[in-house]
Formats: sequence, structure tokens, C-alpha cells
Amino acid sequence: MSEIQYSKATLPECCKRISERQKEPFRSCFLDVYHAMRANSGESFQKVFLLNMEGCLKTLPITSEDREHFLSFVSGESFEDGRMQLRAIERSCELLRLSIQNAEKENKEKCRLAVGLGAMSGLLLVVILI
Repeated sequence: MSEIQYSKATLPECCKRISERQKEPFRSCFLDVYHAMRANSGESFQKVFLLNMEGCLKTLPITSEDREHFLSFVSGESFEDGRMQLRAIERSCELLRLSIQNAEKENKEKCRLAVGLGAMSGLLLVVILI
């Protein structure tokens, strides 16, 4: 977001700059997007980004809903200016934040359940052994 807002960089330039700060598999995916856009094959940024990132995200242990949230900023309406690009990215980030909050809430509940089940199974073993 800061690359677009402060540097006034285009989306392909942002991909190149982001790739310099990322580890694999994201480094090569963002770099592939940049090179595909530099080749100027006539494909839209949305299509190139979706094609490369979907391949990259398939190897990660994330839900399909999270994958859709991550890719949502390039799907849908077209965006030519920086303000629309920033709004689309902010919307995608908000969806991901909500997904993270829900996952953390579920994780806390599962941890409590695991502790309770552990205690109950311990008590059951004590009763059986006595």
C-alpha cells in the first residue's frame, strides 16, 4: 500500500519491490508477475497476478476462503488510479484481518477444549486404574 500511496509506483513495480523483501515462494511469484507485465504480452495485470498467485498459494496450508480474500483486490472492478487500487487493497486486508481474528478465536476455544479433554481423560484413567 505504501508503494502505491507514497512512491506512486505502478502495480508491476510494486510486485518487483515486494519480491526483493520476500522469501520463497512469494519472491518468485511476485517477480514472475513483474516480468510478465514487462513483457507486455497484452494480458491485464489482474489476469497475470491471479494466474501466478493462485499457483503460489496452492502449496500453502490456507483455506480457500483466505485465498479468495488475498486475491480479491485484483478481481472485480477495474482500477486505473492509485486511490482505487488502495481501496481495493484495504478491503482485501480487512477481510484477511477478520479471517485472522476468527481463526484466533476458534484456536482459543479449541485449546480450552483440549485442556478439558486432557483432564477428563486423566480422571478416567485414574478411575479405571483404581
